[in-house]
Amino acid sequence: MKFILYFLLLTTTALGQQTIGVGVRHADTKQPIAGATVRVVGGNTGSITDSTGFARISVPNTGPVRLKISAVGFETAAETVMLPSVDTLQIALKPAEEELDEVTVTTTRTGRTVADEPTRVEVIDGEELDEKANMQPGNISMILRESTGIQVQQTSVMSANATIRIQGLDGRYTQLLQDGLPLYSGFSSGLSIMQIPPLNLRQVEVLKGCQSTLYGSGAIAGLVNLVTKDPTRERELSFMGNGTSAGGLDLNGYYAHRNEKIGLTLYATRNTQRAFDPNRDNFSDLPQTSRTTVQPKLFWYPTETTTVSAGLIWVGEDRTGGYMPTLRTENTAGFTEENQSNRLATQFRLDSRFRNDWSLTVKNSYSTFRRTITQPIQNYRFDGVQQSSFSEVSAFRHRPKTDWIVGLNVWTDAFRQPVSAGNQMIYNQLTAGLFVQNTLMLSEQFSLETGLRTDWVQTRIDATGRTSARLLALPRFSLLYRASERWTSRLGGGLGYKAPTIFTEDAERLSFRNVDLTSMSTGVEQSLGLNWDVNYRTELGDETTLSINQLFFATRLNNPLVLSTMPGESTPGSALLSFQTANGFLFTRGLETNIRLVHKAIHGFLGYSLIDTHRRYDNLTGPIPLTARHRLYLTTLYETERVKTGFEVFYTGQQQRSDGSSTRSYVTMGYMAEWKWVIANVLKGSLFINFENFTDVRQSRFEPLVSGSALQPVFVTDIYAPTDGRIINGGLKLRL
Repeated sequence: MKFILYFLLLTTTALGQQTIGVGVRHADTKQPIAGATVRVVGGNTGSITDSTGFARISVPNTGPVRLKISAVGFETAAETVMLPSVDTLQIALKPAEEELDEVTVTTTRTGRTVADEPTRVEVIDGEELDEKANMQPGNISMILRESTGIQVQQTSVMSANATIRIQGLDGRYTQLLQDGLPLYSGFSSGLSIMQIPPLNLRQVEVLKGCQSTLYGSGAIAGLVNLVTKDPTRERELSFMGNGTSAGGLDLNGYYAHRNEKIGLTLYATRNTQRAFDPNRDNFSDLPQTSRTTVQPKLFWYPTETTTVSAGLIWVGEDRTGGYMPTLRTENTAGFTEENQSNRLATQFRLDSRFRNDWSLTVKNSYSTFRRTITQPIQNYRFDGVQQSSFSEVSAFRHRPKTDWIVGLNVWTDAFRQPVSAGNQMIYNQLTAGLFVQNTLMLSEQFSLETGLRTDWVQTRIDATGRTSARLLALPRFSLLYRASERWTSRLGGGLGYKAPTIFTEDAERLSFRNVDLTSMSTGVEQSLGLNWDVNYRTELGDETTLSINQLFFATRLNNPLVLSTMPGESTPGSALLSFQTANGFLFTRGLETNIRLVHKAIHGFLGYSLIDTHRRYDNLTGPIPLTARHRLYLTTLYETERVKTGFEVFYTGQQQRSDGSSTRSYVTMGYMAEWKWVIANVLKGSLFINFENFTDVRQSRFEPLVSGSALQPVFVTDIYAPTDGRIINGGLKLRL
């Protein structure tokens, strides 16, 4: 009887009503806002926008109806609708003055804000990116180096190559993505962060801990997703010029605009660097570099619910380091190392919403990367081409209480090395994966995200004919608990893996000299990771906010791939090395503390990380070399409409060298200032100056970086401190 009464009530309520569509977008960027609430004022009906910013809501057939539209981080809007003449409504929400931690993330694919996402996501937004670009506009290394828990590890004195370490793990265990596409792995990983300019980025998203469920191989320590800007109806044309006391020059230009159907972004940059020898040992500490980057991207909007984009990335670079007299005149004999590289990559993406609560995404990338390492005086050359492709189809369904993501992707990777008799294929790798993820609102306090991925990985070593195939199942979970508006907590964990590779930090450090590439192991490295964090945020007055985030983490990596001396080899310095699967594990654990205090125009940030690492494989024990146990970062920023100035202090604790000895701790400091101006509301610009590491901390002050002769130098392999020392840079930014 109760069921019949309930059915009659629903039927009666439905009579005299209609459904209208509401599209909600960012007032400035025109991007859709997912998770916005749309409700009828004075009624009990409402809806939530999906990943495309669209929702449907039931309203009366006649009469004016007042709607209230709200989203975290935006000002609430109210709209009066005259019915029945309106069937679709478009709403633009203005960002609130205080948007800390309330930006929408793309890496998790749900379109949720940081505050509502069960997975812990750290977002470096556009304002912070702009500040870091003043310090180092040539690449993204500064952006990542100054993030808590991330270490940018330099692997070569000569070429200044570097990789990303998250929570103490080798760079190959972190995925580096651009707009969700894996473009920077493998052979290019030692150069990638030194070749990616930051000025076309909208935000950088960092996920720490195992993320293999959505992104597959390599996301054991975490992933970094570089999100580029989309074109808006307001044209953007900007330029930047920067010069450094070390002989560096950076020139950048960016253009973006869209109309009803077509949009375009175009980014181009030219970066040069003279060989720089601050310690006067006649060997460069910054290599002589010239690099050109061009990134055009075309957007098509056939309907209000569909977006298609296609882009191209071309990077050409030549970097040479070594004996300074040889670099200056080319007539003096001395050791040099040249890295020539060329990257050509394509990007394609289609996003389409259908049936109101379903969205389809199709994306593809293809990349070819060629790199040649040459040491003429020692008659050494290493040359290779890596070709990779990535294709994915995924569907997303948003409901008021639950989100579903299901997808299929295929990743191919091949490395070919030219030899005198013709091209020699070193390896071919194929990975096919199927994944599903669900985000469920259990209550107002709890949200649970669960996922499962199944990957089939096939690796073939062509030189030996060895082929292996593995089927892997990767579950993952994240639980969000909202204790109150001030307190939240997240607990997450999962399994991960890394497909076999010959591109490791150890091989990069040796420039692949004496490394037997055909010995590449076909074993898969597997891991188990766990993260727990607590977040507190409060207002200490009308214009003061305090936020504290405390993270605890642990990761165990079984049977790591290591570079070892081949059996029967015993000659020091020239023994042939091979990739072998170790019998044992790596274990990292620790904590990160992040404290942010904002008072009016003053911003303060304190970041501390404790990373405790252990090696327990073969005959090795003790910490992972070159991992600082303690790191502390303190920065202050004062910003008004016309002035921005900041000061930073970075403490790096002791690290263990490869031979078991300890390094010394050190402190670096930096200062930055920027003056902004506007002419007739048409031309906006600024002048900036930055004093990086102005106390001139260098590893060469603690120990020599090179010994031996000009023809046969021996370089330090354990780089634990800056090698370039004090650098002052400054420049001009213009926006039309």
